[in-house]
Amino acid sequence: MNVSLCIATYRRTDRLALLLDDLAAQTRPPDELVIVDNDPDASAEAVVTTRVAAGLPFPVKYDRQPVKNISLTRNRSVALASGDWIAFIDDDERAPANWLDRLCTAIDDYAADGVLGPVVPVLPVDAPAWIRRGRFYDWTRLRSGQAIPRNRLRFGNLILRASLLRGEAPFDPAYGLTGGEDGDLLSRLAQAGARLVWCDEAVVHEPVEPARLSLGWLLRRALRGGQDFARHTLAGRYGANGAGTRLRLLARAGVQLLAAMALTLLSLPFGLHHAAHWMTRASANLGKLSIFWGWHYREYA
Repeated sequence: MNVSLCIATYRRTDRLALLLDDLAAQTRPPDELVIVDNDPDASAEAVVTTRVAAGLPFPVKYDRQPVKNISLTRNRSVALASGDWIAFIDDDERAPANWLDRLCTAIDDYAADGVLGPVVPVLPVDAPAWIRRGRFYDWTRLRSGQAIPRNRLRFGNLILRASLLRGEAPFDPAYGLTGGEDGDLLSRLAQAGARLVWCDEAVVHEPVEPARLSLGWLLRRALRGGQDFARHTLAGRYGANGAGTRLRLLARAGVQLLAAMALTLLSLPFGLHHAAHWMTRASANLGKLSIFWGWHYREYA
């Protein structure tokens, strides 16, 4: 089993340095590491050069993709990868020593074409109490070996059969500034018959940046999530996408928006974390509706 590990990075040099230390300590290291820098100034190059000079237990390919677009950056990393399997991890995550071994073992255990694992948020010690109580950054976890529902497919911690990604550039550049390119790709693969399963033991950790510890950020991220869901639904990623699907999506989003707004007001006396929960639901449904008038929130512009 020959594994290429791909990292797309953008101006997170301190986090990338820590991740490289984690990868050097893997009990099952990758056969090669591919790092593609989306910064036109190549800010990650010095970090990579320093770590390579200090010694890493795998070869490293570094390249720069200067156009600000996460899809193009991921596509470049896939094009450079030579392994039969391609793993992905985000540049701001931390990987326990057995992380990659767990993913590789799960491929054999579950006869899978791809395996995803949990990304566990790590809040700073001074995070506001309402943030801690709301658990806004947690992802739903599944039973190991369970097939993953298409609307829960995402990157950050996974391994895929490389043959699924060969040929035409796999990530759609239309998602390059909005995000959602990961769910779009994985739902297309699942729709085509790829077996994508969960491994709950293959954990990585994601320190939550202070800039994300705000209601504004949570509402913007929820809005983008709603837009992603609507775009994927209307593209037929989750099933039929005819006129009936469009009408149902529009009607449900409208009703759920009004309900979430009402529940926001009703929950205010019970704490900000309760109100914020319903506010994010309202924002997500607003995001779904906004797709119908052609507006896309460009989170990474």
